[in-house]
Amino acid sequence: METIAKDKLLSQMLWDYNIATEDIEAVLKGEKKRVGHYTSEMLFQKMLESYSWFTVVQLLGPNEIKNLLTNQVINKLRSPSLRQKYEFVQKRLSQIIPTTR
Repeated sequence: METIAKDKLLSQMLWDYNIATEDIEAVLKGEKKRVGHYTSEMLFQKMLESYSWFTVVQLLGPNEIKNLLTNQVINKLRSPSLRQKYEFVQKRLSQIIPTTR
């Protein structure tokens, strides 16, 4: 995904805050603990609730998604259908992407 398009999607997620997209990416990648009051878990949850699976994959990639898609994040999703969808995704990613240590 082009940087401009990626920046636009990330900034739309937090449209009501003046937060740099570089800071959002740094938190999602684990390079920073927080941006404003948002943790990586909170940002990822917001992303899952805001964007399609295709968009999420383009923004982060499967390995980052696997690391961020925890039971805690899934349980906090508002919609039961989204929780069910991402439980399946979590299971599938654990089958196809080896665990790194």
